[in-house]
Amino acid sequence: MKLTYDRDADAAYLMVADSIAPGEATHQIELTNDGTVGGQFILDFDTDGKLLGLEVLFASDALHASVLAAAEPR
Repeated sequence: MKLTYDRDADAAYLMVADSIAPGEATHQIELTNDGTVGGQFILDFDTDGKLLGLEVLFASDALHASVLAAAEPR
């Protein structure tokens, strides 16, 4: 697994696949947020329904600063 963080966009990505080729993420599910947690979460899946990664928008609202500091810059 690999976590990247784009500070300007405040977006983090947790890649759970070894690699993701361009266009490989063919299906996305946006998790609904009732306002009790920070951030916005989007799951990326391949054509076989396997999870490739998780995108976290407004990441600084959802993840601890120490997690974001340890992430690779994107």
